[in-house]
Amino acid sequence: MRGEMFTRGSKGSPPTNPGNLPLPQQQKRVGRSAPSIISDDLVVIGTLTSTGDIQIDGRVDGDIRSGSVTIGERANFEGEIVAEECTIRGRVNGIVRARKVHLSSTCHMEGTILHEVLAVEVGAFFEGSCRHSADPLAETAGKPEPKASFEPKRDLAAAPAVAPAPPAPSAPASSPNFPRTVNPGSTRTTSTGSLLGAIKSRQ
Repeated sequence: MRGEMFTRGSKGSPPTNPGNLPLPQQQKRVGRSAPSIISDDLVVIGTLTSTGDIQIDGRVDGDIRSGSVTIGERANFEGEIVAEECTIRGRVNGIVRARKVHLSSTCHMEGTILHEVLAVEVGAFFEGSCRHSADPLAETAGKPEPKASFEPKRDLAAAPAVAPAPPAPSAPASSPNFPRTVNPGSTRTTSTGSLLGAIKSRQ
């Protein structure tokens, strides 16, 4: 009886592991992680970078690099968004470069959209330009090509100045060969040719 008492396992003790076999480990749940949320009372100035999801409910002035971005109805964003997917429900002023862009009925978007797939709900406000791109996430995809600008000061200064025409020679008032008047009562003239013709006609 005494031997049985010491050999029996007591209640609540962990079970033995015969043969030293490895215990089964709890498997981790594989799935999409929870999004990073910028709440409505938060103001962020700078760049946000994430490999997961970002949900903006407050105000962000800067750039976002993420796998997925959601702009909430009361959110206000100004800057550039680069993501695989972008859903806009609030106010956005800037550039959006994403493979899939969804503009909901409550969004107010002003700027440029570079996309592979674009979906726009009825009632969405969008003012700007949108363009389809095979790779909107490329660094040079959203940058406009440089254009030659006109600089008035430099261009006008380089142009040659036109010299003014020299004034026509006029006869001096005290010259005896070229009187100002042909006869009394005639009109005054400054043309030397007509004045010589009038003198010869008198002779």
